[in-house]
Amino acid sequence: MADTHPTVDDVDMADDPSIKRKGRGFNPRGDGPAADGVKAGGFELLDSSKDSEDRAARSVEGWIVLVTNVHEEASEEEVLDKFADFGMVQNCHLNLDRRTGYVKGYALIEFETHEEAKAAVEACANGLTLLDQPLKADFAFVRPPAGGVGIRGSGRRGGPGGNAAATRNRSRSPARR
Repeated sequence: MADTHPTVDDVDMADDPSIKRKGRGFNPRGDGPAADGVKAGGFELLDSSKDSEDRAARSVEGWIVLVTNVHEEASEEEVLDKFADFGMVQNCHLNLDRRTGYVKGYALIEFETHEEAKAAVEACANGLTLLDQPLKADFAFVRPPAGGVGIRGSGRRGGPGGNAAATRNRSRSPARR
């Protein structure tokens, strides 16, 4: 009796529409919008016309400054009053510890313009205090340095940047010995 089932050689898996594939822009035929972007290089670029020293990046709504070393008994009103000197504060998040009810020690402050946010960061670097405690600030979103090392290559499994000797000498589970 002849085998009527197709073999692996008879079926082209890449063109089979019954196979579900997941992932953004996955198209096995290479004729979708994701393939066009790769082939044509049609991706959006960050505006690199600004100073190369200034790595700050804008969030969707505005320029967000992360302020640390905030006194645990500071109120949102005190923080807003302190940073209102630098410009219009659009939003202020002062997170509280659920267990104690005190401030966790940081605040997220959103400004509309880059100049206002930069003035707030510089003021903290120059000794701005709140409740006799010096504040530290920096932009919450920054661009990565040009030509820097990406996320890949920093793994622990002996890849580039990893420690291959430590991976080889790791103890194995008892079932594998």
